[in-house]
Amino acid sequence: MIEDHRWMEEYIVKDYPETPGIRINIMRKRILLIIFCLSVGFAHGQSHGEAYNVVWTSPSSSALGSMPAGNGDIGINLWVEENGDLLFYLSKTDAWSENARLLKIGKVRLSLSPNPFQTGLPFLQELVLEDGLIHLEAGKEGEQVSIDVWVDAHHPVVELDVTSDVPLNARIRTEPWRTERREITGDEIHSAYGLNGKGGSTVWVEKDSIVTGINDGIMWLHRNRRSIWKDNLTLQGLEQYTSRHSDPLLHRTFGAFIRSGELTDSGLESLRTPHPLKQFTTSIYALSAQAETLSDWTQQIRQLSRDIEPISREERLTHHQNWWHEFWNRSYIHVSTSNESEKDKVFNVGRGYALQRYMNACSGRGNSPIKFNGSIFTVDTKDLVGKYSDFDADYRQWGGPYWWQNTRLPYWSMLESGDAELMLPLFAMYKNALPIRRLATKNYYGHNGAFFPETMYFWGTYTDANYGRDRSELSLGLTENRYIRYYWQSGLEISLMMLDYYAFTQDQQLLRKTILPVVTEVITFFDQHWGRDEGGKILFDPAMALETYNTAVNPLPEIVGIHKVCTELLRLPKSTISSTQRKQYQRLIAELPKIPLRQVDGEKLLAPAYAYSGKQNIENPELYAIFPYRRFGVGKDSLELAKRTFANRAIKYTGGWQQNAIKAAYLGLTDEAATLTAQNFNTSISDYRFPTMWGPNYDWTPDQCHGAVAMIALQRMLLQYEGNEIYLLPAWPNDWDVEFKLFAPQNTIIEAAVKNGEITRLIISPKEREKDIVSECLKE
Repeated sequence: MIEDHRWMEEYIVKDYPETPGIRINIMRKRILLIIFCLSVGFAHGQSHGEAYNVVWTSPSSSALGSMPAGNGDIGINLWVEENGDLLFYLSKTDAWSENARLLKIGKVRLSLSPNPFQTGLPFLQELVLEDGLIHLEAGKEGEQVSIDVWVDAHHPVVELDVTSDVPLNARIRTEPWRTERREITGDEIHSAYGLNGKGGSTVWVEKDSIVTGINDGIMWLHRNRRSIWKDNLTLQGLEQYTSRHSDPLLHRTFGAFIRSGELTDSGLESLRTPHPLKQFTTSIYALSAQAETLSDWTQQIRQLSRDIEPISREERLTHHQNWWHEFWNRSYIHVSTSNESEKDKVFNVGRGYALQRYMNACSGRGNSPIKFNGSIFTVDTKDLVGKYSDFDADYRQWGGPYWWQNTRLPYWSMLESGDAELMLPLFAMYKNALPIRRLATKNYYGHNGAFFPETMYFWGTYTDANYGRDRSELSLGLTENRYIRYYWQSGLEISLMMLDYYAFTQDQQLLRKTILPVVTEVITFFDQHWGRDEGGKILFDPAMALETYNTAVNPLPEIVGIHKVCTELLRLPKSTISSTQRKQYQRLIAELPKIPLRQVDGEKLLAPAYAYSGKQNIENPELYAIFPYRRFGVGKDSLELAKRTFANRAIKYTGGWQQNAIKAAYLGLTDEAATLTAQNFNTSISDYRFPTMWGPNYDWTPDQCHGAVAMIALQRMLLQYEGNEIYLLPAWPNDWDVEFKLFAPQNTIIEAAVKNGEITRLIISPKEREKDIVSECLKE
């Protein structure tokens, strides 16, 4: 509990111009070249892409040595066993089981004879980033085999293209591991998080099925014949919702269909070449859908193949490659240095950024958001030594729910990278959960609006264990889990993220249909949920300061979060919100308590809350005023206060979801931002082979938070935005050279090159920004 408080000046309530211009502040003294254009190509920097390709010259020993690929919805982890076969796990973003666990679809094995993967023979496996495919070459000269594997960017299918100098016998088959119903026990139960715990029942994994009677391929599936959904809602006092809405898990069926024009049926689980061939192709179709009957699902996946197969394979490959070319052309950051002792470290910064962005693209366009704890790229740990050994590929710590603290981080990296389309599944999940959150708010608290739990299933409820099964001493809506009892920050932060999305894209349709429905309900909740003190200010009590302090009064994240969201709502065109809403947001700003401060060794610092106790996690809640809510930072008042607070923070390390690198960048702390960002991107990986298979850290491998934090920090070292202001190079080290192309609000694109601390090239588009930008550049 803190003893000595001081409070900042009250927020100023003001209106905002309807269409602010963009002003760029360039934080370098010298500009050698400024260019304005309507469109920008990839003329500079494109050659860097090949340098970031991942190249292996030997096979792998297990799935720990797999290479990821995907099309945004379907993913694979591919590896080649020495003296063995080519294998890959197949996954999908919405392969939700009856227990709301995100499972793999299956595993596929390709065997070739004569075997080109024998020990001692030449071998090459390369992730070709520019084309979004994995290329393999193996075998001695004159007997070489070439294989391209790609997950079609526009269709739900994985393609294998095999060519050989000599005729080959080939067999492709599925290798199911969910072959019998079994109980999850021991440490594995953590992958069914929320179903275990006090009062929980036995958790069963249901078996997959091979579909019989298929004469033109291999088909298998997992079908949910039961569901946790109804019982989950009933436990939480939301049973009336179940009578009006369908269960999103029941009868969900996910699986695959392998077909080939050259290989023929040789049993339930495999296809073979009828005779040796020099060339063949294989297609693996994937589908996750709710179907009333098994026959309905098999017809759906067959129809997928019928729809796709008439399209020329060459045409589809060209369109697939074009999608990836446009992706890499759209945005990039290439970092280098002339300092010989730093070359490898700095190269890893650029490569890590590119590869984590690639991972986002491979998993960010599906029907469910990116899972922070492994995404769709989990693998088995049969060959892993230590605590996490001997799990199958379905295992992930923290299971199927979404934690906002973790989930948000990949998405904060997508605005400046120009990957706004990848944010839509996250927004859709929150929009789809809105009815159930409104109902929960009304049932639990008797007022309007909507709050979102920190930890929730994709349909919008707590897990059973978090909510608590024994309700004898808990009121309706009060969670047994103290870590998240009043932790409702997610609604505020996703509101800001959505409003930033609009600021960048100017997408009026999404603003009207998704953003404003969510944001207005969240703000209504925060307006109505707490009373006012004797001075007319909101009294946030009971409350929490993030997950770290389970008891708090007037926590800083709520105060700065509400202010920031209301500020951005007031920036919207007046036609988009009513005068009543505008007055509500202005009133809310005026009713906010002052930002909490504390005294430490005679210095004034930001505080987590007016009062706080019950420490239970390792966050710095007071630094939410820097990120995500940007109350303090470069170009803003009281920067030194924020810097002192950052220097005195309790948690100073990086890795996993720790965000110190981002906050250092926002404060213009160049050396610290560069050090922490480079540390994340250079984190060594001993158990896995692919460079961005970081983890498990706090969660699971590949940890999507670890790389995302570094991505955000690197972007904010180069470019920051606030309202109609853009800051270039606010925290960029002089000894790091860079070529970059990043996005900013109002569809602004900034492409620049910096060498030895000087801007050598600056291209800004679209052209209508020229007048404002030129005047600022000339001042510099």
